[in-house]
Amino acid sequence: MKKGYIVNIEETTKNNTDYRRVLYTAENSQLVVMSIEPGDEIGEEVHELDQFIRVESGAGTVVLNGDEESVLGNDWAVVIPAGVKHNVINTGSETLKLYSIYSPAEHKDGTVHETKADEQEEHFDGITTE
Repeated sequence: MKKGYIVNIEETTKNNTDYRRVLYTAENSQLVVMSIEPGDEIGEEVHELDQFIRVESGAGTVVLNGDEESVLGNDWAVVIPAGVKHNVINTGSETLKLYSIYSPAEHKDGTVHETKADEQEEHFDGITTE
């Protein structure tokens, strides 16, 4: 029997200091927290899955389809459908703290990138948290 995952997501997101940390991977979704330093960005990308992003603290800009920019701040959310080119950029003076839900999973379960420089392509391999 699977147990699921219960967490205070606001507290966990705000306390996260890793660029990317996969918290939980289920068969059809994945929960990831991110910490993006001022002036840094995720980098333009396109997924073959849906993604939900929620900002817990900091300020940034999301760019969709290469040219549609929207300002992000505390409590803002973005839904990115599969196939949409996107980027999240920290435009503020503080670390941008966010969490993301991928559906289905995007990264290998347990992935931790302490900094953006540590980032590697570690796509989901079919192994879930439980």
